Amino acid sequence: MAKDRPVYMGPRLRRLRRELGLTQSDMAADLEISASYVALLERNQRPLTADMLLRLARTYRMDMSELAGDGGAEQTARLQAVLKEAMFADIDLPALAMQDVAVNYPGFTEALLRLHTAYREEQLTLADRGTGGTGDATDTPDPVAETRRFISARRNSFPLLDDAGERLAAEIDQAGGMAGWLKARHGLRIRRLPSDVMAGSMRRLDRHRDAVLIDDALDEAGSGFQLALQITYLDMRNDIDALLKDGQFISDSGRRLARRALASYGAAAIRLPYAAFAKAVEARRYDVEALARQFGASFEQVAHRLTSLQKPGQERIPFFFLRVDPAGNVSKLLDGAGFPFARHGGSCPLWSVHQLFGRPRQVVTQWLELPDGQRFFSIARTVTAGGGGWGAPRVERAVALLCAAEHAHRLAYTQGVTPSEPTPVGITCRLCHRSQCLARSAPPIGRDMLPEDYRRGHAPFGFADG
Repeated sequence: MAKDRPVYMGPRLRRLRRELGLTQSDMAADLEISASYVALLERNQRPLTADMLLRLARTYRMDMSELAGDGGAEQTARLQAVLKEAMFADIDLPALAMQDVAVNYPGFTEALLRLHTAYREEQLTLADRGTGGTGDATDTPDPVAETRRFISARRNSFPLLDDAGERLAAEIDQAGGMAGWLKARHGLRIRRLPSDVMAGSMRRLDRHRDAVLIDDALDEAGSGFQLALQITYLDMRNDIDALLKDGQFISDSGRRLARRALASYGAAAIRLPYAAFAKAVEARRYDVEALARQFGASFEQVAHRLTSLQKPGQERIPFFFLRVDPAGNVSKLLDGAGFPFARHGGSCPLWSVHQLFGRPRQVVTQWLELPDGQRFFSIARTVTAGGGGWGAPRVERAVALLCAAEHAHRLAYTQGVTPSEPTPVGITCRLCHRSQCLARSAPPIGRDMLPEDYRRGHAPFGFADG
């Protein structure tokens, strides 16, 4: 009969002792063992027996599961995700070895993960400089680019906020809703006021009257999100500050934009709690409209949340998200699918997301193929911001979700439908070498133009093969 594997919890024991403000001698006295034995336990030179676990739980009044933790499962999953990258492909890293590192050396694991995140962020910074013109570090900072790098380097996944959001969602549910919870927790009531009284604000915290003021022109999804956003600013402030400390920001505006993005993430984690939402997306086969109705959210809110379901060990399909206006301006971009979107200049006009404004509220699907053969599946639809009354200003935008073709069979949009021929698209005209594209707006970099003295083709530009 196989023996149980010895349990070594040295780093966790050391962390517990430090959190309690104890020396090794203090803990030894509390547990009625020698200080040298505590030292051996902390260095993983002795396993932690069941008797010692019980003694720790009784002495410090801790729940056994809290003390045992998850066995390093989350850290192991995060480490495995990082080590799957191409730069580590030639290194033999057995899964058991990674688990041993994560369990026995959590401090080292966290240091490696932070270093990798910083590396990704710096790579994105260099890529932006390389395509942005001068490449000079003294260029005027771009707050939007800073925020996108911060989010992209972390794959738009912030488990700290997901966990906090789930806890708050459970408390809100027990309180009977946000109104009851805000009153009990913060002594705040909710007041819905006309737009002219709100003077251009969708939401405002009125400390003088102990109220959260909400524009009554907002629909259910909008007002619910704004209330969740206010709760995030009240109760996740420390978590957001902790995440921002690891960011590399050149400007205060970049940090503020990133803070706003994290707050929106936290609000989504409250409105669409990770475990419940991740379970629902599988049951609904990623049907965005059905999920929106189930959770009382908007199409855009659900599409946005789908990009963040990458919590280690609980991952779902990775998505790329884009929001554009009729002029092609990108107002939101989140990449979890590895789609090579152009950081500068326009994207490919053959992508259906740019052709939706004549088909409002209609979900349009499309298969896409890049010049290198990569295939993706796109779901796109228009969304409306503003409105709520006659004459109220509103803005029409289009949002798109995109995943790698290998995941498309799991989506409701592909069920019972024969895949159509993919649309050949490029990243941007300057980087696309498809010679016969009628939608081209500029010749590709590095190709010589052909003279038109004797011949003009259908394509806007003719360029040499070499």
